[in-house]
Amino acid sequence: MVTQTVPEPGQMAPDFKLKGPGGAFYTLSEHVFFPLAFSSVCSHQLPELEKVMPQFEKAGAVVYGISVDSHHANNAFARSLKLSFPLLSDWKHEASAAYGVLLPDAGYSGRATFVIGRDGRLLWREIAEDIDQREQIPSPERALAAITRG
Repeated sequence: MVTQTVPEPGQMAPDFKLKGPGGAFYTLSEHVFFPLAFSSVCSHQLPELEKVMPQFEKAGAVVYGISVDSHHANNAFARSLKLSFPLLSDWKHEASAAYGVLLPDAGYSGRATFVIGRDGRLLWREIAEDIDQREQIPSPERALAAITRG
């Protein structure tokens, strides 16, 4: 059984090293956990985030999407949605567990957004109660507000 705890705002954020586009490795920054590539809600969540990418970039934020899919599936998913930010593979479920959003019985993560400050501390988080409800997609606008406050 995997032990997991959702980090609280003000705590140091768990670091990770995940495979992304082209097999390159990425580490900690502002990131979004999405359950699975090509699912209907994820196919809505990530384009909504893409719409506000210029605001994230203006704020100096780096955005990563994270799922338990392979980096090959994530690359195809990102291309299909025309995303400008990398989708990273948490194939071993380590990042999902470290952030307390792994759904072990399902084998994938919950839907969540974490904002990490430049000092590595968690500034803000939003975790959907029901990953299948589009209305519960974490808000990019609230994430942006946390970045500008942080």
